[in-house]
Amino acid sequence: MIKDIPVLKVEGDTLPESWEKAVLATWREGLDIKTEYDKPSDPASKDSTMIIVVNDPMREPRIHRAFPGGLEDLEIYRQEVVFGIHDHWIKPEEGKWTYTYHQRLAAFPVAEAVVDQIDYMIRKLSTAPHTRRAQGITWNPKLDSVTDDPPCLQRIWCRLVKQPDNSFLLNMNTHWRSRDAYKASFMNMFALTDLQRMMAEDIGKRLKARVTVGRYVDISDSFHIYGSYFDEFRNFLRNAAERPFSEKTWPSSFAEPFFEDAKVKLEQEKVR
Repeated sequence: MIKDIPVLKVEGDTLPESWEKAVLATWREGLDIKTEYDKPSDPASKDSTMIIVVNDPMREPRIHRAFPGGLEDLEIYRQEVVFGIHDHWIKPEEGKWTYTYHQRLAAFPVAEAVVDQIDYMIRKLSTAPHTRRAQGITWNPKLDSVTDDPPCLQRIWCRLVKQPDNSFLLNMNTHWRSRDAYKASFMNMFALTDLQRMMAEDIGKRLKARVTVGRYVDISDSFHIYGSYFDEFRNFLRNAAERPFSEKTWPSSFAEPFFEDAKVKLEQEKVR
C-alpha cells in the first residue's frame, strides 16, 4: 500500500475554530513519519500538507485557550512579527537569532541594501488593487540553506477584491515550509492576521476607500504534531472533545489586560 503525505483542508469562520480543526485533522489523518529532531525513543510525528481557510479572521473570539504559551507571550510575538521589536536580536555572528519574520519582510537583505516588502505590497495594492504581484518572501538561499534554523514562513501573497459598494476586502495567503501544528501555528496565524488588518487600514487610507480584512488562507507543506509531546497533546484532545467552543476560546477583550502587561514589559526591556 502506497503512503504519501496527505493533503488536508479545513475551513472555519474564526481563527480558533479553523486552528483547532487543522490540528485535529492532522492528528486523525496525518502520516506517521520521523523528523530530524527525534530522539530514538520518540514516536513518529503526525504530518500533513495543510490548507487552513479562515473566512472572517477578525471575528471574535480570536483566541483559543489551548494554544501553548501565555497571553503576554502572544502579544510579544505579535509585536515581533508586526513591528519588529526584537529585530535587534539578530546577531548570528554571536550565536543569536539569524532572522525574524519582520526583518525578512520589512528589511530583506539584497546586496548592500534592504527591501521593505511590506511597504511594497501596500504601495502595489494601492495603485493596482487587482494586482497579483503583491507578495513578500523570507527565504534567503545564501543564508538559509546552511543554517540549523531556517524560517518556516516562506511567502505572503495579498490581493484586493472590490465589493458592490466600492469597498474592498484584503485577501491574504501565507505559505509555510514547516511548522509545529500544536505549539507554533496558532501564534503564527494570530500575528499574520493582525498584519493583514494593519495592511488593510494603510491601503484604505491611500485608496481613500474602505478596506477591511477578507479571508485568510494558511498553507503548510509540513504541518506536524511531534511525537515527543504526544502525552501532553492528549490533554488538548480531551479538552477539544469535552468542552463547548465557548469554553475553549477567549475574546480579545479578555486578553487586553494581559496584552497591556506585555507592553509594559517591552518598555522596561527598552530601558535595560
